[in-house]
Amino acid sequence: MQTQSGKTWLIENARIIDPSQDRDRVGRLLIHEGKVAAWDPTDGDLPHDCPRLDANGLIVAPGLVDIGAELGEPGREEDETIASGCAAALAGGFTSIACAANTDPPIDSAPSVQFILQKAARAELCRVHVIGAVSKSRLGVELAEIGSLVESGAVALSDAPSPIESTALMRRALEYCSMFDVPVLDHPEVRALSGGGVMHEGMVQLALGLPPMPAEAEDLATARDLRLVEATGGRLHLMGISTVGSVDLCRRAKQQGLTFTAGIFPPNFHLTDELLRSFDANAKLNPPLRSQQHLAACLEGLADGTIEVISSGHRPRSLEKKMQELDAAPFGMISLETTLSSVFTHLIQKGVLDWMSALAKLSWNPARVLGVEGGSLQIGKPADLFLFDPKIEWIVDPEKMLTRASNSPLTQQTLQGKVVRTMVAGRFLWGGYPAI
Repeated sequence: MQTQSGKTWLIENARIIDPSQDRDRVGRLLIHEGKVAAWDPTDGDLPHDCPRLDANGLIVAPGLVDIGAELGEPGREEDETIASGCAAALAGGFTSIACAANTDPPIDSAPSVQFILQKAARAELCRVHVIGAVSKSRLGVELAEIGSLVESGAVALSDAPSPIESTALMRRALEYCSMFDVPVLDHPEVRALSGGGVMHEGMVQLALGLPPMPAEAEDLATARDLRLVEATGGRLHLMGISTVGSVDLCRRAKQQGLTFTAGIFPPNFHLTDELLRSFDANAKLNPPLRSQQHLAACLEGLADGTIEVISSGHRPRSLEKKMQELDAAPFGMISLETTLSSVFTHLIQKGVLDWMSALAKLSWNPARVLGVEGGSLQIGKPADLFLFDPKIEWIVDPEKMLTRASNSPLTQQTLQGKVVRTMVAGRFLWGGYPAI
């Protein structure tokens, strides 16, 4: 990792894409004192001896904003630490991440929020926001001290990756969080239907004889959450939807004027349950890899705007944990360093999304969901951005990644396009190409 502390930069000859301004053109971007100073400045407008970076053939865009990455620390440092997770984020083009509350102990108090913020500040890498737990100890029984969490810096509330199973608790959370204008992020799942399951219920699951996770477990939870938003007017973000039913429910709710957002994780738009035929625990995910029918519905939801957010779903797990039998191995995969390349390979190159809509789902929209700054290259905004080379073809090798874990079902798969530099607040914190 290389750090560049220069305060002024001229990035030129780049294709600059900013969904917050609906701009997509080849041009120049002036960075000064950590902020975006000008688009297409003339040479006469440049500071004396301004360093130049020739980004010919590269894409420059606002830094990605992630919702719900697991950083492990405290309590699960064998999976990830704040420093290693932030380094992985930079390598993937993420300049802001909101960390999940499922640390040990959980982020359910003011001191736990402050711990994350202090550790992240010391790491001096990407920006880290905190998601507080909805319930005390993430047990789903009693609301956490939401007011105290928000006052300490939490930008959202969630028990994810656990669902908020109690309907009464979910309703109270939506009502209470609306007082502070922060969203509730829910992982929609009815565990009474999916508990003990290993993979999507379907023909592959029947052939393998593994415990099922039926689509209805997600559909019912999605329907409940949408009805509660209608009743309370609270702010809701559905994390990682993956089924025909959920996509259809969200589409109809939006058509009827209901205000909420829905997100998806990369595996659910390009991988299917066929991958489990190898019994590879790295493909054990939640939401699970589903059938082609569900994947097609998710692609339609992305294309028509039903799904507004793409999050990494980064859930690192140590090798020892993933080397167990499928029924005992934990859910999760690493994905901060592969998300953007997966989007380019499987969505943009295949014509499902264009660059503008894809970047909106990866940066501008998640920033608005969380109510944080980011996802924009407007003049005066922090210079958080990445440079992406669409010509690079690379093979996924977790051993070469910056995350601590190696649990990826994409191992040895080929992806197209790669982040080559990442800037936060005007400083290049990752990458060395193109040369300066």
